[in-house]
Amino acid sequence: MGVMAQLALVFGLCLACEGVSAALPFPFPASVLSMIILLGLLLSGVVKEKHIDKAAAFLVGNMAFFFLPSCAGIVEYWEALVPVLLPFFLVAFITTPLVYAVTGWTVSLLMGRKRKEEGHD
Repeated sequence: MGVMAQLALVFGLCLACEGVSAALPFPFPASVLSMIILLGLLLSGVVKEKHIDKAAAFLVGNMAFFFLPSCAGIVEYWEALVPVLLPFFLVAFITTPLVYAVTGWTVSLLMGRKRKEEGHD
């Protein structure tokens, strides 16, 4: 499957989840719904890793471009953000190492689990 077909699959899922999110009687982010459904599709085997690997590598490799609009928004509303900068940085400096630690622990746990499964086969 080519990169364009893989991107069409990923963005098609995102578009479908936009519709589902709009139809829900409660607010739920379509991006989160897309990730949950994609995870379910990957775990169930309906979508295989090879169906999205090139598109995922492209998106991750160019991730910096997706943050440009957010950075521009921060610059645009700088005056409103100045009063909350200290709490923001405090939360960022506390949660960032915590997220890294939990992610590292989870990856370590899953790798150990995979090694055990491969050893029993």
